[in-house]
Amino acid sequence: MVTKSTTHHRCVANGIKFHYAEAGEGPPVVLLHGFPETSYAWRYQIEALKTRYRLIVPDLRGYGATDKAPTGYDKRTMANDIRALMANLGIERAAIVAHDRGARVGLRLAKDHPDAVARFAALDNIPTRFLFGSMNARVAQASWFFFFQGVRDLPEALIQGREELWLRYILTSWTYDPGALSDADIATYVHAYAQPGGLRGAFEDYRAWREDIAQDEEDKDVKLRCPTLALWGSEFVAAKMVDMLELWRGFAEDLTTVPIAQAGHLPHEERPAEVNAALAAFLAPWQG
Repeated sequence: MVTKSTTHHRCVANGIKFHYAEAGEGPPVVLLHGFPETSYAWRYQIEALKTRYRLIVPDLRGYGATDKAPTGYDKRTMANDIRALMANLGIERAAIVAHDRGARVGLRLAKDHPDAVARFAALDNIPTRFLFGSMNARVAQASWFFFFQGVRDLPEALIQGREELWLRYILTSWTYDPGALSDADIATYVHAYAQPGGLRGAFEDYRAWREDIAQDEEDKDVKLRCPTLALWGSEFVAAKMVDMLELWRGFAEDLTTVPIAQAGHLPHEERPAEVNAALAAFLAPWQG
């Protein structure tokens, strides 16, 4: 099978202009990145999966080359972004593979639009409701960035002009191997977050936590109907604080779990071969 090369596009969805990459042919799979990343985070998965699937890889609202809208960072609105993007591309139903912040968007998408989500893979994510509901001093220290980035204006003022220092600290501390990301990889993220609005967009994502929790409380007893994969890096500090298997059993009935050894919070970038194998196995039944 000959696959299309990766191409980049822009389109308006849910009132804002999105950047997304597209590659491959076959059943549609949407890849949603986390923080502090962009769609670039999926470079290894694109190469591995495009031989079998049509991949749609957007920058989320506020991130990368997508608009830095002043509002709309609650996860229901961000899920509606992705639903609108899918509709623009003629996709009624897709498998969703999502990491971190993107997994929060994906979880809301699967709950609000269950008919649009065939399968859902959540990579290295502790859902917001559970995280804040489990808060204590240890959890708060590990999740310091939730609170720091939740403050309005001050984080931007402190980080602007020092994006490389800030990102290098986060990216190297969140990986098992501090050299897992190359200088060129880090520079790609620095370029994204140093652009006008780049910091604010990401931080507004975190500042929506009150709305996110309220939305999650509305349907906390509703489990996902679709097959669900929970995958995480076994060495990430947050994953050591909770029982990830039991956590995700509370969110999904048809659950597969895959811990990735010697990986931190960015397993898809740090251990791409292992993650790609797990994703290939999980996505195999999806025929479109």
